[in-house]
Amino acid sequence: MKFKIAPIFFSLLLLLSCNNTEEKQQSKVTKKSKLVVGIVVDQMRYDYLTRYADRFGEDGFNRILNNGFSLENAHYNYIPTYTAVGHTTVYTGTTPSEHGIISNNWYDKVLKESIYCVDDANYKTVGNNSENGQKSPKRLYTTTITDELHLAQNMQGKTIGISIKDRSAILPAGHSANAAYWYDGGNFNNWITSTFYMDDLPKWVKDFNANNKADEYLNQPWETLYDISTYTSSRADDNIFEGKFKGEATPTLPKDLKSLRTKNGNFSLIKTVPAGNTFTVDFAKAAILGENLGKSEYTDFLALSFSTTDYVGHKYGVAAVETEDTYLRLDKDLEDFFQFLDKEVGKDNYTLFLTADHAAVHVPAYLQSLKIPAHYLSTKKFQEFVLNITKKYFNSVDLIENISNYQIFLNKEKIESLKLDVNTVAQKLADEVVNYDEIYKAVTARTLQTTNFTSGIMNSLQNGYNQKFSGDVLMIPNPATLISGRTGTSHGSGYSYDTHVPMIFYGNGINKGTSSKRYNVTDIAPTLANLLKIEAPNATNGIVIEEVLN
Repeated sequence: MKFKIAPIFFSLLLLLSCNNTEEKQQSKVTKKSKLVVGIVVDQMRYDYLTRYADRFGEDGFNRILNNGFSLENAHYNYIPTYTAVGHTTVYTGTTPSEHGIISNNWYDKVLKESIYCVDDANYKTVGNNSENGQKSPKRLYTTTITDELHLAQNMQGKTIGISIKDRSAILPAGHSANAAYWYDGGNFNNWITSTFYMDDLPKWVKDFNANNKADEYLNQPWETLYDISTYTSSRADDNIFEGKFKGEATPTLPKDLKSLRTKNGNFSLIKTVPAGNTFTVDFAKAAILGENLGKSEYTDFLALSFSTTDYVGHKYGVAAVETEDTYLRLDKDLEDFFQFLDKEVGKDNYTLFLTADHAAVHVPAYLQSLKIPAHYLSTKKFQEFVLNITKKYFNSVDLIENISNYQIFLNKEKIESLKLDVNTVAQKLADEVVNYDEIYKAVTARTLQTTNFTSGIMNSLQNGYNQKFSGDVLMIPNPATLISGRTGTSHGSGYSYDTHVPMIFYGNGINKGTSSKRYNVTDIAPTLANLLKIEAPNATNGIVIEEVLN
């Protein structure tokens, strides 16, 4: 016996089925994250993900790579690539030309002195009696994604910034943060903050400080996580290209941290060893519990930065056993942290991203040993060279106010008193400094104000130029050029070794996949804003990365 379904009944079933599917899809898309976690790994090159891939476990870096969305060709699109600038760019979605943080330290044309990006004498330290808490985000001229989340929720929800470095906690947390915490080492051994945020530390911070975890970590040696013979992605451990702690005969592992403390800043030593990352995770976990992050009806934001990777990179360089071991141990720290988030917030209740504030160049002396072009620039010799230019063409050595961050600041009062033209002096300097061996390009501020560079490294220089704060002549050194000594490495350029960083999204609302398309780090903030259905930061010029979003 055959049964026939009436056409109208079949249509009704089909309509109900479609409605149920649409409701499920809409529910999946619109589910609100309880917590957003921004992770910035200081000085992490993209190729660390590939170089150490077979050494990572399944639940650290590989967890978010395999189950999240990785942008494999993500870059910074400005100069200089420094810590304060990178963290600010991630969270504002724009470049120094707009957000105003043009370096870690820079010459203030009004004050006639060098300033630090987050110093603010209007506030006091909370947590001890040092001056290391006299900080605020006052020099940040735009909003951050963390500010915009607060505004969208009528100042509900919590935003917490955490990093060993003050600037890496303060600038991501924005102007409206509930708190930013950083570590004060030396003989203090405290996580501290500023009266910009509060007048007294919460009980959970006091309890954490009282537990003295730093002492526990520093009384243990730094040994390689695995047999040192397996660290084949790195140079031989004992070599001339790496720095040493005071009191060390060789730059090798293991390191007896307990004996090294007295000559290397006591508790500050934890900043420069892998345990500093573990210590940061410990504090982040305490913050999530102490502040009940991810537990309310509002979305909270934890801005977390790992600074130890930068300290290690500066001392030992890109290809050191110490660097490899630091990232293998960070992988374990991330595994622990992700599992903690699963338990305390809920696996489907949080969204995170992981990126870096900049990358780094191989040690130039090491490159030179391989006959790869690399350079060191002497600031003293360069200053003499510049003064000889002004002496030769303008019969004065008083036309220069400051030279820093590959910028020349002119003494405009002196120039005017000699009845010279500022633009003429600046252009002559730009024309002449390119004759210096380590300087590759030079351009005046006037040119950057009147010419639009749409691509290449000159576009990066323009994106880093801020008319209000930057100098009168801006320079680009040769590739692989550093000012520092011949051991260890640094960063700051617009070349790919400094600009190419990881950019991974993971968690609620995020697709699985990869892309080799070129994206800028300025795209993180607008992509998050779109996911959270809020306004992007007020000077954002990045784009929404549509393929990332579920």
